[in-house]
Amino acid sequence: MSAPAKNAEPQQMGKGIKFLFGGSAGMAATVFVQPLDLVKNRMQLSGVGGAKKQYKTSFHALSSILKNEGLSGIYTGLSAGLLRQATYTTTRLGIYTSLFDMMSRDGKPPNFISKALIGVTAGGIGAFVGTPAEVALIRMTADGRLPLEERRGYKNVFNALARIVREEGVLTLWRGCIPTVGRAMVVNAAQLASYSQAKQMLITTGYFQDGLFLHFVASMISGLITTAASMPVDIAKTRIQNMKTVNGKPEYSGAVDVLSKTVRQEGFFSLWKGFTPYYARLGPHTVLTFIFLEQMNKAYRRYVLHDESASGGL
Repeated sequence: MSAPAKNAEPQQMGKGIKFLFGGSAGMAATVFVQPLDLVKNRMQLSGVGGAKKQYKTSFHALSSILKNEGLSGIYTGLSAGLLRQATYTTTRLGIYTSLFDMMSRDGKPPNFISKALIGVTAGGIGAFVGTPAEVALIRMTADGRLPLEERRGYKNVFNALARIVREEGVLTLWRGCIPTVGRAMVVNAAQLASYSQAKQMLITTGYFQDGLFLHFVASMISGLITTAASMPVDIAKTRIQNMKTVNGKPEYSGAVDVLSKTVRQEGFFSLWKGFTPYYARLGPHTVLTFIFLEQMNKAYRRYVLHDESASGGL
């Protein structure tokens, strides 16, 4: 048997594998940042309707959750967080990769504006697919702040989805879909533009070289800008998805109603309530996702495609 040609092109990873690894990487990162998501959601729901704020700061929220609900309490809603990544991240990555390939010409990637438009489109569609898991996540993480008699008591994400459909109708799974999609589009546009610009500026300083540390610093800068831009939309999404219907009347008529009531009752800067855990989650989640994705890509190329020189491809 003749040996394979030295200059033979290495086998390529299939799109299905890329989608699978993308979703898996997002799920792995969520295991680490779920407590921050929980704190962010609790902070955004604290003081709803002008009621007394339950938490003074993010650290107060975290200590209160640990004290009242135990160590396992900070991982409330983890199953919903994992399902959200399995739906949202996988869909977003799949659509982004497909559109990226379609818009590439003669081996050249699309320009910056095209990349931004691709990111916005992929983020919006991914958010629509991931909204049911998002609704379950918001409700599960919010439950512990309520009196025992008012808690929904979902056992896991699948129990939550089944009960929501049975008790409130299937369309409730997409409650808050418009602000959820809007948030995803804002996040993807802000993240893509600010990450690319931050990375470029850091390299020009001469203190950074392309590598993990550069990606981490650029991600944290991007996270700061993205957090500031997307938090008002995120608060509207969170409160709409957690709201209850009293005597046939919902608490809010839509995102604009949420924002106007929040500003009127709690002040303008309450639109950025939960900023610290939101920011602390966004940067590391991006970094961790790419670390896990790179390692999975590298392992697949090495052990399945037998490409010993393979890198993570990121």
